[in-house]
Amino acid sequence: MCGGQQQVGEQELATKMLQIQSKRFYIDVKQNRRGRFMKVAEIGADGRRNQVFLALSTAAEFRDHLSLFSDFYANLGPPNPDTLPEDGKLKSETMVKDNRRYYLDLKENSRGRFLRVSQTIARGGPRCQIAIPAQGMIEFRDALQELLDEFGTDDGGYKGELPEGRHMRVENKNFYFDIGQNNRGIYMRISEVKTNFRTAITIPEKSWSRFRDIFADYVDKMKDGGEKGPSESNK
Repeated sequence: MCGGQQQVGEQELATKMLQIQSKRFYIDVKQNRRGRFMKVAEIGADGRRNQVFLALSTAAEFRDHLSLFSDFYANLGPPNPDTLPEDGKLKSETMVKDNRRYYLDLKENSRGRFLRVSQTIARGGPRCQIAIPAQGMIEFRDALQELLDEFGTDDGGYKGELPEGRHMRVENKNFYFDIGQNNRGIYMRISEVKTNFRTAITIPEKSWSRFRDIFADYVDKMKDGGEKGPSESNK
């Protein structure tokens, strides 16, 4: 499973349930202080749950891709193992939203044809994915359309362009500063990378000013201490 628990102040505005073959899909429109978004959850026959999150603008782009994938699927002939690509992919597309990247792959295996939707986050983080049976792509698109007709495609929240990532090297360490945005808001991820080692912290935007003030206070104190001569510091 990918995603997380419901956040404080998060509201559910609408939900739709689809039964496609042996799977159930729930498409929820949610809202928090940063705006509105969709959560798409897939419940398998064994009860296993997978989910991805979509900004409303991304959901609209996904809807359009579903139409194109459906047309492509409708024109496919019967399955032919001799002409199937080695990776099973029949058609692929990519969507990008802030720090998230979505891979759409129409695939074929021994169980049939399906659309795999994978969501990844820049510089690490879990990979989330759902799989929609190809026969259900039109039904899924229509459900998205109904929700978008009601709630629109405006994500709300931050409207500007997020700053580009920064990098600095100190001795044998590399530090990466990346600004991202998810359904909980804007954040900064600071990653420390060495050979065979990587760690990171994430700072919510609302804490940046306080984080800066504490850091600047330490810089000032160390600067003051460094300016003292040896004899003065030993008094």
